[in-house]
Amino acid sequence: MVRYEYGGDEFVFVELAEEMSLEVNFQAMAITRKLREKQLPGILDICPSNASYMIRVDPDQLHPDVLIKELKDLEHSVSIDDFEISARIVDVPILFEDPWTHEALMRFRDRHQDPNSTDLEYAARINGFASKEELIQAITDYPYLVSMVGFVPGLPWCYQMVPREQQIEVPKYVRPRTYTPERAFGFGGAFAVIYPVQGAGGYQLFGIAAAPIYDKEQRLPDFADSMTFPRQGDIFRYRSVTKEEFESIREQVEAGTFRYLTTEITFTPHDVIENPKQFSENVLGRLYV
Repeated sequence: MVRYEYGGDEFVFVELAEEMSLEVNFQAMAITRKLREKQLPGILDICPSNASYMIRVDPDQLHPDVLIKELKDLEHSVSIDDFEISARIVDVPILFEDPWTHEALMRFRDRHQDPNSTDLEYAARINGFASKEELIQAITDYPYLVSMVGFVPGLPWCYQMVPREQQIEVPKYVRPRTYTPERAFGFGGAFAVIYPVQGAGGYQLFGIAAAPIYDKEQRLPDFADSMTFPRQGDIFRYRSVTKEEFESIREQVEAGTFRYLTTEITFTPHDVIENPKQFSENVLGRLYV
């Protein structure tokens, strides 16, 4: 059942479901897009999430009760059946088992469910893989939908586009780390993330991204319009790279010449929901032509 709540005087929070699914995430995208199109006076910000969204409103222009009535109308009138998404497919190079995240995760073993293994080893075991190499293969075989952006600026929450029974899931640390390297690639719940900047964190650490997803100075061409790279609706393919390719990309980043490999795609939610594996294979075919 959809839940509508007030957040002080200026916010309305809407929870479409208690758990994340592709269907619910697409519904949140569709509703918030339609709301933007309406351009209602008094709406200051629209913030879609994994299975919910939040609206900031000026109550002097638009009473929250009036807004909630409008949102309930959208809940019943907006359908993902006629919803199209135009997005980027992005190749995201990852160095798995890198020395920087390894040093960080080993420093905090006392906060982990299994102090005697690495995060990759632990995640592989609890997901039924025979080895960490098999887990890495499963992570990189199929792409991910960027279901939301947030927590810290530019952090992409990425949900793999596979049937539910194939979803990789891991718990967060028992207690969070006080240090996580910039660009660390991790997993928590069913979500893959890249940490945009150095900071605290509790997701299992598997590797490090070669290229930034946050560029405060906007030096790189991909950041000309925004200091954050990910957008909700993007499709990320995490690709395992060698140390040599990682170092080559880092040199391009330092020189200001790096560009993400991307291509544009338009798709419907049903393209994904009806056959996620086939959709994923089509995505990879388009990206690496």
